[in-house]
Amino acid sequence: MTRQTIKGARALVTGATGGIGQEIARALHAEGAELVLSGRRAEILEPLAKELGAQVVIADLADLDDVARLLKEAGPLDILVANAALPASGLLLEYTQEQILRNVSVNLTVPILMARESAAGMSERGHGHIVLIGSVAGKAASAGASMYNATKFGLRGFSLALREDLASANVGVSIVEPGFVREAGMFIEADGKLPPGVRTVSPQQVAKKVVKAIKRNKGEVVVAPVELRAGTAVASVFPGVGSNVQKRLGGHKIFETMVEGQRAKR
Repeated sequence: MTRQTIKGARALVTGATGGIGQEIARALHAEGAELVLSGRRAEILEPLAKELGAQVVIADLADLDDVARLLKEAGPLDILVANAALPASGLLLEYTQEQILRNVSVNLTVPILMARESAAGMSERGHGHIVLIGSVAGKAASAGASMYNATKFGLRGFSLALREDLASANVGVSIVEPGFVREAGMFIEADGKLPPGVRTVSPQQVAKKVVKAIKRNKGEVVVAPVELRAGTAVASVFPGVGSNVQKRLGGHKIFETMVEGQRAKR
């Protein structure tokens, strides 16, 4: 398969109002991409667009009509980075039916719809790359995160299978899975607290791995310190072992500190 060239490629980044999305946009711009930035907050997107010479499409991905309009206004894409997502910490019994449906739609259904629409044009043109921003929560389950785990596990399975389906059309698919991100992202925005000694990654590291996934056509890229990558790998194969380790390390307390900060965003 021919790898996707970023220079001169038209790339859409969703969730570009957040710190991780902004750094992904900057990294793609540095590689010479022609950018389309999307999010809900014009006051954040417009200065970023001016900095990067990008097109802006304000859209709420909880509204499927807005999703369709975004894709139409973005035009033919060479690269899609589906970065936008809702936080979904807390016990399932605390969620309303509406909140469950909204989380599944924004975090899983919409990336699938956007990938389908983008892949159709990419396949016709014989090139392109789709990046889905997942999480290590898509590889190992955690107490207090059943909704988030559900959507990220689903996104990972979809990505890996879609990659196989599109390989013959010369269209790459990658899932990039960060661990805990400092300075930006859901964890910081919710004022989450980590136990002593738990390391994080930067938004710039995530962005660098997105670029690498595209340029090298990587199917799955985990962005986390080695100890978290190792722990996640063990927990994905032996869930019981992973659960016991999390309990000993006080992992449930991490999500408890995030619940209140994320409750209004469900």
